[in-house]
Amino acid sequence: MIEQKTAAYAALLLRLISGGLFVAHGLTKVFVFTIPGTVGYFESLGLPGFVAYFTIVAELFGGLALLLGVATRWVSVPLVALLLGVVWAHSGNGWGFTNAGGGWEFPLFWAAAQAAIGLLGNGALALKIPVANKLFGQYA
Repeated sequence: MIEQKTAAYAALLLRLISGGLFVAHGLTKVFVFTIPGTVGYFESLGLPGFVAYFTIVAELFGGLALLLGVATRWVSVPLVALLLGVVWAHSGNGWGFTNAGGGWEFPLFWAAAQAAIGLLGNGALALKIPVANKLFGQYA
C-alpha cells in the first residue's frame, strides 16, 4: 500500500536526485569532455554527431525541469528513451559500471527510476508555472 502522507516526498527525492544527475552529466559533456569531444565520442559509436547536441540539451534542460518540478511527466518520457540509449552505448562494456568504459547496470537502474518519476509525477515542492499547467494540464 502507498503511504499517502510521504509519497509526494518520495517523488520529490527521486526527482531532485535524477535532475541533479542529468545536469551534472550535461555539464560534464560541455566542460570536461567538451562539445566537440562529445560529438566525436557519439560518432565513434556510429551515431550521427547531432545526437550529442540533443543529448546535452536533454540532460541540461530535462534535469533543470526535474529539479524545478516542471512538466515532470512530459520530461520523463524522452529522458527514459535517452537512458535506454545509454544502456545500448554501454552494453558492450559488461554489467559492472567499474568496467572500462562503464557498464550498463547504472543506466538501466536510472532509466527505471526515471520511469518511476514519470509515473509518480511532480511530488512535493514543484514549481507551479501557469503556462506549463495550461500546456500540459494535470501532467505538468
